[in-house]
Amino acid sequence: MNQYFIYALGFFAQGLFGARSVVQWYLSEREGRVVSPTLFWVFSLTGSSLFLLYGLIRQDVVILIGQTISFYIYVRNLQLKNAWSKIFRPFQIFILLIPPTIVYFSFTMITKADGYHDQLTDGLHPLIILGVVGQLLLNCRYLYQWYFSEKANESLLPLGFWVISAVASVFVVAYSVYKLEPVLLVAQSLGILVYARNIFIYRKAGSILRAPNR
Repeated sequence: MNQYFIYALGFFAQGLFGARSVVQWYLSEREGRVVSPTLFWVFSLTGSSLFLLYGLIRQDVVILIGQTISFYIYVRNLQLKNAWSKIFRPFQIFILLIPPTIVYFSFTMITKADGYHDQLTDGLHPLIILGVVGQLLLNCRYLYQWYFSEKANESLLPLGFWVISAVASVFVVAYSVYKLEPVLLVAQSLGILVYARNIFIYRKAGSILRAPNR
């Protein structure tokens, strides 16, 4: 498959992730507090579907593991936003089958590929492990987000979500440099700015709430 098409697919998927951040950032700045808009989760689910396909083509286990974990949490947040029920039922089923289908085909491709055992050995490299940890954190942050959202019975993006995001992005950037993975490198480098800004908004909003009345 044409390499430019593959990278275009990856960048487009990351562009959707970037769009969700821009929307969320804009609305948070406007409201003076961190918000969790429905569009954030719509862009997340769409971007995740495309990035899973990119991970399949690139045979990148790190991407596949990470996106599969967060995929269904995006669905759950759309449920909490009462947006999932508005999707046509057959299309809901199609969406839910995307991760297991792609993971199955990816496993088949990787195990049949030449140099499979070399890939396993390469997977023990410290920066590969760091990349796996970073991707797991980026997606397990949604488990953290899910816990707080279920507790509040509404979709939230708590402070810890952004702190985990910032730390994980640094890990993934290091992995991206090692693997010469431009899509992850660009996306996570820009992501760090958004994560840092949301942390600042949280701290600023907290300071206002704690300020004594005059």
